[in-house]
This record gives sequence, C-alpha cells and structure tokens, in this order.
Amino acid sequence: MLTCSFCFLISVSVLDTNSVGTFGTCLLGFYQLFQIMEVSSEISSAESTSPSASASVPPSLRDGEQYHVFISYSSTDYQWTHALIDQLESCGLQACYHERDFTPGRTVLENMSDCINESQKVLLVLSAEFLRSRWCLLEANMSLFRDCLERKPIIPVMLEPDVSVPLHLCHLTYLEVSDPAFLKKLLRVLCTPNQQLQGSTVVPFQPPSIYNGKALQPLTAVNEEGLNKWDCGQFSDMEVPDQLRLVIEDINRYREAVRIINNIALWKKDDMKYILRELQKAIGQANVILSEEKVLMGCRSNSKIHLVYVSLDGCKQKFAETFGEDGGAEEMFQRAVLFFSCGYACCLGKRHFPFPQSASVGHMEGKVCFCQYVSQQLSRGEWN
Repeated sequence: MLTCSFCFLISVSVLDTNSVGTFGTCLLGFYQLFQIMEVSSEISSAESTSPSASASVPPSLRDGEQYHVFISYSSTDYQWTHALIDQLESCGLQACYHERDFTPGRTVLENMSDCINESQKVLLVLSAEFLRSRWCLLEANMSLFRDCLERKPIIPVMLEPDVSVPLHLCHLTYLEVSDPAFLKKLLRVLCTPNQQLQGSTVVPFQPPSIYNGKALQPLTAVNEEGLNKWDCGQFSDMEVPDQLRLVIEDINRYREAVRIINNIALWKKDDMKYILRELQKAIGQANVILSEEKVLMGCRSNSKIHLVYVSLDGCKQKFAETFGEDGGAEEMFQRAVLFFSCGYACCLGKRHFPFPQSASVGHMEGKVCFCQYVSQQLSRGEWN
C-alpha cells in the first residue's frame, strides 16, 4: 500500500500546470473550500401582527381541488399538529389529514395519493418518528407519488431540532417551529398561488445536482449495543436501508461493499487506532464500488458509517483529461478513491474540511469537489 501511495504522489507531483490545465487548479495545490451553503429562507415574514391579516387570503380552489393543504404527520405528533390545523382552518384554509379525510376501506397509499392530488400543497411535519414511519412509506412508494408531488409545492416543517432532512427534501426551504414568525411565514406560503411559487425552493424534485454532496442518515452497526471499542461493528447487508432506496440502483453492489467492511481481518485487537485505520481502508475499497452508485461512505468510529450522495463524474473526467486513456487515468482515479474517499465523505457529512477556503472553482457547486480534496491532502502529506 505504501508503494501505491508513493507512486500516486510521484505521478501527481511530476505534472506541471500546463499539462493539467483546469485540473491543475483543482488537484495541484490551489486551495479550495466553498462555504457549505445552508438553504436560505425564501419565505419573508408578514409585516402584520395578526396571522389572519388581509395579506393571508386563501387562494381559490380550482376544479379537482378540495383542500388548500394536505398535512402528513406521525401519530406521536398528533397534539401539536391538530393545534396547527385549528389555527389554519380558523384563517379560512381547508386542511386535509388522514384521521378525518381518508376514505374507509381504501389502503393508506391510495388515500394519500388521492388526498395529495386533491390538495394545492403538501405540508410535512418532520420529526424523528415521522422519518421512521410516514416518510419511509413515501420513499418506498415514491414512484406512486412522484407524478403528483412534482406538481405540488412541499413545505417541510421542522418540529424537532437536528432532524436529518431526507435527501429528496434537503434542497427545499423548511420552516422551524421554534421561529417566532413561524405561523406568519407558513400562512404566507399557503396563501400564495402555486403558479407564483414555480422555481422557488418549495418545488420538489429539482435536478440531481441540487442533492450533490448531501449527507444521508448514517448507518449504525447492528451490534452497536455491547460493541467493544476494540472491535469493528457489523453492518446489515440484507437489504438497502431506507435512506438509500432511491439512490442505489444495484443492490448487489451495496451488498458487496458492506461485506468488504464486515470481513475485516484484525490482528491487533487492543489497538483502537489500528482498528479504525483498517476500517477506513475497507471503506475505501467499498467506495470504489459504491462511487458508481453516487454514494460514498466514511467513518470516524467503529460503530457508525457516514453516507453522502455525491457524483464524482466531473472529477473522473478531469483525471481522464489529465492522464489520458493510455496514461492510466482510470487506475489513478480508482487509487484516489481508495485512499481519499473515506475522509472526503466524512468531511462532506460533517460539513467541515481541514484546510482554508479558496476561490478556485471545482466540480461541485458551493462545495469542495473530490479532486480538490485530493489536491489539498496531497499538499498536506495526508493519505486519508
């Protein structure tokens, strides 16, 4: 492995900026760190003090519409949600929710699909329990809802702090219940006609580039409870977890990657740093496989694996342009994934990179691309 590392460093070092062109700015030491951009709120608060001010007039219901908003929530959040529904309906909005408006004798999926179609907008009350139940149901049947959801503005409401926003919602503007102007902002968007919201950050299913670099919910070892700090966690390969169902196309790739991690052979079980290094090496091998699915793994502990959705296509193309087909471009790229992808995934997942910001442009809008990370780590003499 040291030999491979040395060869990779020499191969990169001998390149001059004339031979690499644009790639030189990414890979050969021009420092880059875009500030990770949080979704900024695009819903301005109403200036009036009353939630039912004249500015918040419900839009007219058109043919085929029965409700202004369909509200999906977990039963554990019933009390808070119904207090909100009472406030919305007191302002003249027609709300739809499952206890009252689902048709008996029909499946939950059929009812949800019909209610979304008959509503102008969709409001999701995001909590840990919602992500475990309702959102998993939506994700597992996304093909059923995609056609109707892509035509409906979605308003994610953060009921609990630090909830991991699902991948296909992470680019949307969300409202926080803790915000003193929460109700005013919510009424403003609910009372704005849909055609005026086109192109805003409440319209879902934007191009995949919007999701690039987003962290997913991490994988937790199945043996986390009772796991000794000198052992490696074991991760389930029975099925693709919920947070990856819409990302992973080839389940066999995922299983192969997880089995690489689960089959680590440890020789020094009393050395925690050694164990973590071995786990990171195995994750690098797994990432060679998973990068084809636009997923990378990373780890900083023996029981949890970070997951990020990230396309390396632009960086891979720069390797090809730099090294050429006959110059071992594919081998160089695979070697970079092997050595650097685990650390890169951790940095993306934690939204923190261990080097200063630069103004050079990479292959990921607003974030550090993979070849920029490789360049920085090489310049620092780091190999992870």
